[in-house]
Amino acid sequence: MTQENFHPLADYSSGVVQPGAAGALDDSALLDAYSRAVVEAAEKISPSVIKIDVAQAGRSRSGQPTERQGGGSGFIFTPDGLALTNSHVVHGAKRIEVSLADGRRFPAHTVGDDPATDLAVIRLGVPSNDVASLVAAPLGDSQKLRVGQLAIAIGNPYGFQYTVTAGVVSALGRSLRSYSGRLIEDVIQTDAALNPGNSGGPLVTSDGMVVGVNTATILGAQGLCFAIGINTAKFVASRLLSEGRIRRSYIGVEAQTVPLHRRLVRFYDLQRESGVVVISVTDGSPAAKAGLREGDVIISLDGKAVAGVDDLHRLLTDARVGVGTPLTVLRRTEKLDVNVVLREFSED
Repeated sequence: MTQENFHPLADYSSGVVQPGAAGALDDSALLDAYSRAVVEAAEKISPSVIKIDVAQAGRSRSGQPTERQGGGSGFIFTPDGLALTNSHVVHGAKRIEVSLADGRRFPAHTVGDDPATDLAVIRLGVPSNDVASLVAAPLGDSQKLRVGQLAIAIGNPYGFQYTVTAGVVSALGRSLRSYSGRLIEDVIQTDAALNPGNSGGPLVTSDGMVVGVNTATILGAQGLCFAIGINTAKFVASRLLSEGRIRRSYIGVEAQTVPLHRRLVRFYDLQRESGVVVISVTDGSPAAKAGLREGDVIISLDGKAVAGVDDLHRLLTDARVGVGTPLTVLRRTEKLDVNVVLREFSED
């Protein structure tokens, strides 16, 4: 038997070649478990993935108003045409247009966006007779992810529509700096390749469940890509739909993280060796009314240790708006407890 006539799927042990073994084989028979999982997940989720084209207001070098084009990805998560994407994709958009996998195009508008988590909800302007044809992506549970699990990303990198890449969940519980400067918690790290245009697209498990919203890469790095956990996205989306925004409290200080003197840490038996020093206090702010001064070092809020500015941001949630909250500071060598009534933060 010559090497040219050998076929790996033929039954040579019996001396009889199976009929058709040397002929064309069904591709599905050649798919291994990994390939089959990626194929099936992509086929399941692709009808829900959208390409987003955005027009944003800008200015030329001469100061003349211009229109800047941008875009990204997203996915439909309700049967009536609500979609999730990144805030940085649609923030400040004058006009939004989305394309479905079947080629249909619809206008869309922003329901709400949250730069602090880089998430946004948009609504597709689908005619009532077309709504029934929309396919909502099934949402999973990002808390159940495990490192090493298969991760599939679908989006529109550089305008190449409905591109599928696959990798694994590289790490869980990462923190990522958002465009607003706050940290996004519980971020998923993956090596599924992402590029500009993938932003806002779904990160999917092998069973076709969305577990993340693709958001960022590290320029110059390979295999370092990040997605916001779908559990965070569910919470943010529910607040954006009910209130149009995410309410966060603030105290009204400019501050930075500083190390604490070891003697103070030992003397007061502090949980952390750093705190947040107050650089300035805004007039009329909750901090000013509570008597905070420049040079005070915040070490806890509501009994929870504050080791840095990010800890302080994390603790300033909407649940504290209008509520008197104990704040512990170090003033020189003295430890003081004050009560601060937090107000809602406004971008204005």
